[in-house]
Amino acid sequence: MLKVGVIGCGYWGPNLIRNFNGLPDAEVTAIADLDEKRLAHVGLLYPGARKTTDHLTIVQDPTIDAVVVATPMSTHYPLGRQVLEAGKHLFVEKPMATTSDDCRALIDLARRRDRVLMVGHTFIYTPAVRKIKALIDSGELGDVYYVNVQRVNLGIFQKDANVVWDLAPHDVSIVNYLFGADPVRVSATGRCYVQHDLGIEDVAFLTLEYPEGRLAHIHVSWLDPNKIRNTTVVGSRKMLVYDDVSPAEKIRVYDKGVDVQPHYDNFGEFQLLYRSGDVFIPRLDTVEPLRVEAQHFVDVVAGKTELMTTGVHGLRVVQVLEQACRSIKEDGRPQDLAYAL
Repeated sequence: MLKVGVIGCGYWGPNLIRNFNGLPDAEVTAIADLDEKRLAHVGLLYPGARKTTDHLTIVQDPTIDAVVVATPMSTHYPLGRQVLEAGKHLFVEKPMATTSDDCRALIDLARRRDRVLMVGHTFIYTPAVRKIKALIDSGELGDVYYVNVQRVNLGIFQKDANVVWDLAPHDVSIVNYLFGADPVRVSATGRCYVQHDLGIEDVAFLTLEYPEGRLAHIHVSWLDPNKIRNTTVVGSRKMLVYDDVSPAEKIRVYDKGVDVQPHYDNFGEFQLLYRSGDVFIPRLDTVEPLRVEAQHFVDVVAGKTELMTTGVHGLRVVQVLEQACRSIKEDGRPQDLAYAL
């Protein structure tokens, strides 16, 4: 039985507590948060777990095997470092840290202490994203040309991070996973409309260039009247739309495309043939992604499987975010990405 401590009972922490505590081979034995009222509220649901406002009592507890960090992103590195230095396994929410140097330090520390370091890129564990990956890898879509992503809503405005750091980690991690590669270049534009005095961008457009000419365009915004979570994957054979907001039909595969006639004698005979066939809606498992993610962490600690969202994966995402923000400051100038550890 893996004894787990959780630091952070804000927006996301209670979901992690519920899922880890619900696993047959894990138990949440301690919960920490600076907000006493929030701690008391969440603690009522888990009377067997010790509650504390001092996270060090969890970090230093010899009976706890692993610690989950679900706190503001600026605290991920210092808390993660304390956890690993104490010899405990670490599950840290995304983004892994606020700088690539801090990510490297955590990776190095986990390696030296021989501890598991897992980054909570939850979408990698969703049935929909895994199905898309399977469709791409099987050749069902043909050669994938580009991916277009919209992740927009009205709020929630952050005070310590711009919209790129808040929302784009999801989509960068998804596209990296789908392509099985890291982008080689990123360019971005963004604007501060609401929190202009703070210099915090609330809307941004990112373009990621991947090997083999693949592109990904990511639109993130806290300033949109609709909640949209759409991903379009365009291939040479078929096209796919993933609507994460849809309760039932999250993925639609369209047998649509454009073919060039293989032979023609002159330009006048050149034609493009447009295909428009059936729409396929694949069946997806109804398992909660966060439960899959939590179980994966427990299984990795137990040595039953290989880790999917490693510290290196978390580092790659942070490097893209860093360079995207640099591009914004330089009016959209493309930034090359180098991935040396």
